[in-house]
Amino acid sequence: MAKKWANFPYADKAYEYSAASIKKSWERLHKGDCEPLPKDAKALDAWIAYHAGRFEEAAALGLAAGDAGLNAANKAACIYGNYLEENDKAKLAIFEDVAARCEKQQKTDPKNANAYYLHAYALGRYAQGISIVKALKEGIGTKVKNSLDTAIKLAPKHADAHIGLGTYHAEIIDSVGAMLGGLTYGAKKETGEDMFAKALKLNPDSAIARIEMANGLIMLFGKSKVKDAEKLYAEAAKFKALDAMERLDVEQARAELE
Repeated sequence: MAKKWANFPYADKAYEYSAASIKKSWERLHKGDCEPLPKDAKALDAWIAYHAGRFEEAAALGLAAGDAGLNAANKAACIYGNYLEENDKAKLAIFEDVAARCEKQQKTDPKNANAYYLHAYALGRYAQGISIVKALKEGIGTKVKNSLDTAIKLAPKHADAHIGLGTYHAEIIDSVGAMLGGLTYGAKKETGEDMFAKALKLNPDSAIARIEMANGLIMLFGKSKVKDAEKLYAEAAKFKALDAMERLDVEQARAELE
């Protein structure tokens, strides 16, 4: 982490949890990723920093906590890289670092669903950065799908992994077309739409599930789904965020509506 990370622009006392208060809100905060409440105090500190939007601190604390803090460190890096890092080269480097850490973590902790989910997230965002077509040629698509499938096998209620799979189908069809996408990568419009719907059912209070579903429907079905997408954005924009990531999602939905 050579370059200092940018600050979270919507700092709010409401996102500053204590060790006691975060335990009460944990289930709601982690409904999307099914992350278990850590027993390790240092790992919990990393998550507290993450939810407050202190992403650089969360990543450092998580890495310092060892294996127990890896998911906090990796998620903080992913969310920071996706929403706040403006330098393309630095963004890609963040996602490469996360993917590499996750690959090691999968070997040492093979039953950890988020070692696979965050691997898929980092590689998926990396793929968007270099172009989906290029990423598919490099075999990144297969790695993303395998990791998402594994995350869901380990945590069937992992709403965020279902969103990831919906996006996988949508981006492939959007990039190479339904026929080639189906024949070469097994991407299907119906499966993509089903995955988004399932994510929303698993985590109905999620702004990001609505945003990604809106984006996905446009990629899968084009103009015929514009009204549905607008409705999803409008719903996402009205959510009351409980932490920094949710706030970034809500702000993104508001920006899309404008």
